[in-house]
Amino acid sequence: MGRISFSCLFPASWHFSLSSQVLPRLLIPSLRQLLLISFVIFLIGLVYLVLVAEKGHTSWIKRDSHFHRHLARVTDVDATDTSNPNLNYGLVVDCGSSGSRVFVYCWPRHNGDPHELLDIRQMRDQHRKPVVMKIKPGISELAKTPEKASDYIYPLLSFAAQNIPKNKHQETPLYILCTAGMRILPESQQEALLEDLRTDIPVHFNFLFSDSHVEVISGKQEGVYAWIGINFVLGRFNHVHNSKDSAVTEDGEAVVEVHVPGSDQQEALMRKRTAGVLDMGGVSTQIAYEVPKTVSFASSQQEEVAKNLLAEFNLGCDAHRTEHVYRVYVSTFLGFGGNAARQRYEDSLISNTAARNKLLGQHIGETPESPLLDPCLPTDLQDEIGLTQKLYLRGTGDFDQCRQILQPFLNRTNETQTSLSGIYQPAIDYSNSQFYGFSEFYYCTEDVLRMGGDYNASKYGQAAKGYCATQWKTLKERFDSGLYASHADLHRLKYQCFKSAWMHEVLHSGFSFPTNYKNLKTALLVYDKEVQWTLGAILYRTRFLPLRDIQWESLKGAHSHWRHSFSFVNNHYLFLACFFIVMLSIMLYLLRLRRIHRRAAQRCTPSSVPWLEAGLGSPTLPINL
Repeated sequence: MGRISFSCLFPASWHFSLSSQVLPRLLIPSLRQLLLISFVIFLIGLVYLVLVAEKGHTSWIKRDSHFHRHLARVTDVDATDTSNPNLNYGLVVDCGSSGSRVFVYCWPRHNGDPHELLDIRQMRDQHRKPVVMKIKPGISELAKTPEKASDYIYPLLSFAAQNIPKNKHQETPLYILCTAGMRILPESQQEALLEDLRTDIPVHFNFLFSDSHVEVISGKQEGVYAWIGINFVLGRFNHVHNSKDSAVTEDGEAVVEVHVPGSDQQEALMRKRTAGVLDMGGVSTQIAYEVPKTVSFASSQQEEVAKNLLAEFNLGCDAHRTEHVYRVYVSTFLGFGGNAARQRYEDSLISNTAARNKLLGQHIGETPESPLLDPCLPTDLQDEIGLTQKLYLRGTGDFDQCRQILQPFLNRTNETQTSLSGIYQPAIDYSNSQFYGFSEFYYCTEDVLRMGGDYNASKYGQAAKGYCATQWKTLKERFDSGLYASHADLHRLKYQCFKSAWMHEVLHSGFSFPTNYKNLKTALLVYDKEVQWTLGAILYRTRFLPLRDIQWESLKGAHSHWRHSFSFVNNHYLFLACFFIVMLSIMLYLLRLRRIHRRAAQRCTPSSVPWLEAGLGSPTLPINL
């Protein structure tokens, strides 16, 4: 069959020929048909893509949900699983006056709720013992050789480094916080010691450590940290929505109405009632409690003093939210601890007795045969006090008289809203408050009297009165028979009467707790574990980490979602991409063919018009043989 050249339809550069059967117009689609074909292809591809992507997304969500449900939690007694990549770690070194201790803490990844705090617990070794190490003496002993500070601290940090996975070191915050021993040093000596630590520690350890992570903290800071630690363990920071008409939360916890400091909220916030802290050591006594409402001051001078005693802080991870904003009163009274108070009392006995003997020409207390009668010692107990000037005592065991003698040592004033030494103390709502008494508050009630726990002033007074009045010989026999606490010693036995009276007066005359107050619990442990102020310190200092982690997890989650989805459906995307490219190429070719056809039609039509008008037939076309 002959072939016809369509030179008027195609450019000369196109070196091909078509069949003598002209390509039917049906094969050259119209624009409407092209759009319809494109839409159908796009719709099919979109449906297919959505189905596949949804399948991948659902699969990823299931895996992610499964992961979060099985996210390891840190328990109180189990050994810490150091192989768990989702655990974070933190270190706090408590540089005290007699020694230094490093505490290793750990917590699981934050759950993403900005209302909740980190779930920080003490790390435990394979024997389920807390990871803690102590060294002696205190760092303040190096005041004259500050260049040895980093060598002194090295064993503690080396111990911690061995317990924390190496790949976690660079993200583990380290805080070195010094307390009373360092506070009494001159500032120049303090700074020299701290500077040596700041310089040398980063050389030997790659913990997350900056200059601000080592400092001498104030007694106020230490008190706030202790308050935070105890209330954290008690679960008082786990807030839920509470009705203003409800006196308790859904889990039975008492609530309190709080006017948040610095908040623009007109309506008061209802949240769990926090516990106050009473702590009497050997040298000092401390009180800390939340002040839920705005306080008023009797004078401008009192207001100025209050600024140094009231701490306002946000424990939450978001500084713009107020659920975890607290106003806490903290006051520390040096010389009001049990041993320091006894020393002040004995010094007073020595000076007063010497003055009276000199005035009256007596010799009371100068020999064992003529002892000074002391109502604060058990009956018939003989004691000897004073170093350069000896004074001999014999106990009369009169608890009530001892209390009266001790009242001047409280240094109370007649000013309103004051406590020991006339220090400002904001009002306590005794009808809706709770306190925990530690150290001497517990030893005084438990070691000998065996009344630790819920405090009852009347029962405590009767028990203390009976103990003081008991003959020393009888008390000694009871001690030898093991009737008292295992850690009670003869020193406790001798001064139990005095300390019982001192604790009673500090609590009821100094801090003005009513004698019918029922919400004081004396304790050595909280939930069977010792609570150190270091727990509160790391909780406070890492409070913004959850928000950072939440933001990081959001970005990481979005990236992970894309990555998981892509890894699941990447073959389908590749197939669809190739499919669309092929279909697009076909459509572009058809469009090109259609444009060429139109151009050719426009060229050929004018020359054929005269033939039609003249009634002539088509011109003879050359035949290619």
